[in-house]
Amino acid sequence: MLRGPLSDPAVKTRFAGHETFPLRRLWLRKAFEAVREDEEQNKNNTFDKDYGIVRFGVGKNMVTAIRHWAQVFRIIEENKEGGSYRVSRLGHRLFDDEAGLDPFMEKISTIWLLHWFVASDVERATTWFYAFNHLNAQSFDRDSLTDALALLCKRLERSRSSTATLKRDVECFVRSYVAKVGAGAVDDQIESVLGELGLIKEVSSRSFEFRRGAKPTLHDGVFLFALEEFWQSWAPRQSTLSVDAIVYEPGSPGRVFKLDEHAVVDRLVAIDAASQGSYAWSDTAGVRNVARRKEKVDPLSFLPLAYDRQAALEAA
Repeated sequence: MLRGPLSDPAVKTRFAGHETFPLRRLWLRKAFEAVREDEEQNKNNTFDKDYGIVRFGVGKNMVTAIRHWAQVFRIIEENKEGGSYRVSRLGHRLFDDEAGLDPFMEKISTIWLLHWFVASDVERATTWFYAFNHLNAQSFDRDSLTDALALLCKRLERSRSSTATLKRDVECFVRSYVAKVGAGAVDDQIESVLGELGLIKEVSSRSFEFRRGAKPTLHDGVFLFALEEFWQSWAPRQSTLSVDAIVYEPGSPGRVFKLDEHAVVDRLVAIDAASQGSYAWSDTAGVRNVARRKEKVDPLSFLPLAYDRQAALEAA
């Protein structure tokens, strides 16, 4: 039985939009700059098939992919009237030239944050969400993942995708974390942005393995951001959250970051200091949970910690 967002009849699924292109490192910065400039000039054709080709210097399919990933990774968002875009609050927080936390995407914390966005986005990146949150096996191959997604579509009824579409989506998912090997694949090896995290290891030419356990490069600031986002979506009215939920529920930091229970507990024990008092750890009579100390917590307030921007945190 499915748990989490996929069990909600109102939730949509999507297995396309990227035109088979995994994220390339410069795309998000380019999308940020283009949309910001067009906002200032009241233009609304940033990703127009003709204008976009000239603007970004790529083919029309790549223009579509840039727009797709810029939305999935929350750098831009569509205006309510549709057809035009604006830079998101997160986009400004990361990429602003003067106040941005990582204007040129040089920090590993940004890559972890991007992974959180895509692997927790059930509606725009369903394959990513399913793979990290519902595949319980340590290893998988392209065919087994495609078959699992086909079965998911059949069970959901509301989801309709052909086998060919699912195969392309799975291939894009794999290439997002594991670079192609062999002659002519240099660009893919360079551009495997999420591959820096080491979350998926290639075991053979056909099979892959999730790497579960502690993630030393995952900063507490990003972990706290993810924890608060999960809390607000999974149990917004609860003042406490159990260790089991944080580790095992679909969409949780434990699932998305492939952290085992020991690794999560290590972080939660120190959460009072790490969050500057926003949360408190409790372990009473074998009941382990985290409690909110503040009525309202903004996930973005934790990000400066991951970039050694203490002053920015205190000012947020």
